[in-house]
Amino acid sequence: MADTAGNGAAFDALLFLSFGGPERPEDVRPFLENVTRGRGVPPERLDDVVQHYLHFGGVSPINRLNLAMIDAVRAELTARGVDLPVYFGNRNWHPMVADTTRRIYDDGHRRVLVFPTSAWGGYSGCRQYHEDITTALTDGLPADDPSFVMRKLPQYCAEPKFIEALVRALRSALSEFTRTPRVVFTAHSIPESADRNAGPAADGGRLYSLQVKAASAAVAQALGIDEFDVVWQSRSGPPQVPWLEPDICDHLRSLGERGVTDVAVMPIGFVSDHLEVIWDLDSEARDVAADLGMNYVRVPTVGTDTVFISLIADLVERYAGGGGDVSAMGCGDNGTLCRPDCCVPARRPRPTPA
Repeated sequence: MADTAGNGAAFDALLFLSFGGPERPEDVRPFLENVTRGRGVPPERLDDVVQHYLHFGGVSPINRLNLAMIDAVRAELTARGVDLPVYFGNRNWHPMVADTTRRIYDDGHRRVLVFPTSAWGGYSGCRQYHEDITTALTDGLPADDPSFVMRKLPQYCAEPKFIEALVRALRSALSEFTRTPRVVFTAHSIPESADRNAGPAADGGRLYSLQVKAASAAVAQALGIDEFDVVWQSRSGPPQVPWLEPDICDHLRSLGERGVTDVAVMPIGFVSDHLEVIWDLDSEARDVAADLGMNYVRVPTVGTDTVFISLIADLVERYAGGGGDVSAMGCGDNGTLCRPDCCVPARRPRPTPA
């Protein structure tokens, strides 16, 4: 069980836990099968996404970008005098989190902080990371060891430094325009039912979409932007299941009908360039904007921005000594949830019998 008081021995390692991505064409299909297992994704949609990856040589940028962030975090921790080795593990592709956990254990570490590369609440954005930790403990340890603790760090979408890093990225992109553009924030769409389940039921759910909208509003306010849009991208589920809307490409067409000619699109839902970013925004959405005659700029993700790296180090320092608020949203030990009814998985449609 989690130590809700946040009291305990110091932590001796940091696990950087991410989504994962293929690094060779032959990895693409097995990777996507890992991602979509049990989700009722139509085979034709999977075929489409395979082609998206093959368009980029079958290589996702995510592992390379995560390794760059890890190098930056190591340097920042060293500069602060924080002596924690940093390990890398993924949910869906190598290095798999269970394999990394075994390596951490074999290296003699017993108390591990876990930094997730999702800033948000919701099932995929938070609770599934707790499930990843549970899987790692089950499959990665040689035996049940009560001394081994993996503490997931809390959600950070409302942290001032996260907002500051986003502001820096958007400000830089806005400098590329000669006229004031329409600012469009985008995040990964999820099923409406999953959003209703996001957050504690007692709070009414919808934690994920509310967090995305609140962070977008905070960034806009910091830059004096009065009007902006929040849209969604990358839906992958069966067509009969409602997902968060509007879709980014549909929204660009709507803006075009209203006479908008300049658009800055910010992937606020991603901390680095997933395949969804470089395909959905740098390819599909850019092509739609070009067809509409729009001046289109895609805002960079925060990635290795020094302020964002500083935030990661702040979170680590907050918990490294054994203290820290374990009741904070998203935090917990060894897969224990911060709240028992939080971010319940949406019920998946049952496959039609053959």
